Amino acid sequence: MNNVQVKTPQQQALMRESGRLLSEVFQMLDSFVVPGITTMEIDRRVEGFITNTLGARPASKGQYDYPYSLNTSINEVVCHGMPSASRKLKSGDIVNLDITLEKNGYIADSSKMYLIGDVSPAARKLVNATYDAMWCGIRSVRPGATLGDIGHAIQQHAEQHDYSVVREYCGHGIGREMHEAPQVLHFGRPGTGEVLKEGMTFTIEPMINQGTHRTKTKKDGWTVVTRDKKLSAQWEHTILVTADGFEVLTLRDEERSTQKQTSS
Repeated sequence: MNNVQVKTPQQQALMRESGRLLSEVFQMLDSFVVPGITTMEIDRRVEGFITNTLGARPASKGQYDYPYSLNTSINEVVCHGMPSASRKLKSGDIVNLDITLEKNGYIADSSKMYLIGDVSPAARKLVNATYDAMWCGIRSVRPGATLGDIGHAIQQHAEQHDYSVVREYCGHGIGREMHEAPQVLHFGRPGTGEVLKEGMTFTIEPMINQGTHRTKTKKDGWTVVTRDKKLSAQWEHTILVTADGFEVLTLRDEERSTQKQTSS
């Protein structure tokens, strides 16, 4: 099993609670993320809400010496964008807010795209296609399926829309640690890779680019951007493999009417 941690029912319940709390963070942000706000203001709001309102911990802060409570990845930033007191969100921006939350020893991880003000049709199309690609991967999850099935479903959807899938960054197992086995690639061949078993928990978090999949890391050592400066989008959920399919542990309220939380 390559050290993959299969969660007990009690552990699943704790992860479900962390996921529920994390969905509340995004619900809070929906009215807070507006043109003119800085990404550092978002970081401070998220840390305060997680700590003071939810009684939990922002798990990203201090992980690998990362100093903030979330990633704020704007436009051509693929992932790991760092909050800044000088970067204000402006109309036309697309921004991914990637947040982790730990409660009672278990971590949930999720990200959401925010469209700021008047966003171009091309940017909106990328954001929507990336969301749909994530769900193509999620709906591939069931006992007996493979990680390659997930990656293939995501890659096929993205490439059908003439987008590319970032190769260097992937989803991951999650539980007591933010990053556990296995790695969950967002491209691949059906029937290959780790076989999924009931009780596995991992993230599905495709990063989809308008242009080439190639990326580079900026001098800060964190911020990853598209090499061709074209837009990138990402969505993420934490998933539990159930007896007959999947459960989305970080499902947000606005998704409940449009997406099934489980496969049943």
